[in-house]
Amino acid sequence: MDRLWPGHLFMVGCGNMAGQMLARWLDCGLDPSRVTVLRPSGRAVAEGVAVLTDYPEKLEPGTTVLLGMKPYQLADVAARLAPLCRADTAILSILAGTPLASLRAQFPAPQSIVRAMPNLPVGLGEGVTALFTDEATPPESRAQAGALIEPLGLAEWIGDEALFNAITALSGCGPAFLFRFVDALARAGEAIGIPVDQAARMALATVQGSANMAARARVSPATLADQVASPGGMTREGLNVLDADERLLTLLTDTLAAARDRGEAMARGA
Repeated sequence: MDRLWPGHLFMVGCGNMAGQMLARWLDCGLDPSRVTVLRPSGRAVAEGVAVLTDYPEKLEPGTTVLLGMKPYQLADVAARLAPLCRADTAILSILAGTPLASLRAQFPAPQSIVRAMPNLPVGLGEGVTALFTDEATPPESRAQAGALIEPLGLAEWIGDEALFNAITALSGCGPAFLFRFVDALARAGEAIGIPVDQAARMALATVQGSANMAARARVSPATLADQVASPGGMTREGLNVLDADERLLTLLTDTLAAARDRGEAMARGA
């Protein structure tokens, strides 16, 4: 980790998402002495990681700043943090609905500014992180950002920032939608008579095993579904309900569109 990504990491905020990212980096060998977290509460985050309750007097040369606070706090954070940034400071933002132009307006000194949208499985090294930057970010800085994200799972560079909120809706918000599905599958099992504790265990294991199978398969998930469903069998009858009038596709499209539209609204207010 240290070889692939040099420099100090200064984290503004360490909530659920940023905390998962940090935990994974530390598991991959990042020296905790190279990490400083700004956290008003002062609560510890990990052994060996320095926690500050206020901004330092300066940042080390070549520091990467991870913006992990709430998006609405950007202006207040920038007012204190931007004067500490230099041209060689790298900004990595995981702020939802906050365009690159807004970040550059708030942080005029750094050349390297990268938007990133991870999802919670990054803590296991099985996440998805969408990345976007512009031509002002030097190629070597883009490569360093990629090296930092690589241990977290799949990293996808996005060519058009206009797609960022749509991609965030799919991969960033997607775990919550899938968690809801797992819960609904378990509750549906309970509704047809399966004991609640067994339904919960079996639903989770079914989703986990099926996702692993889909990831390793050489055919699409749609093909896998048809392979499981024998003509006239139980699976086919269930799929007929999901597939009728494309109701499942319509539900998920409406779900992603709602999340995307909220991101667009946040971007307009940034």
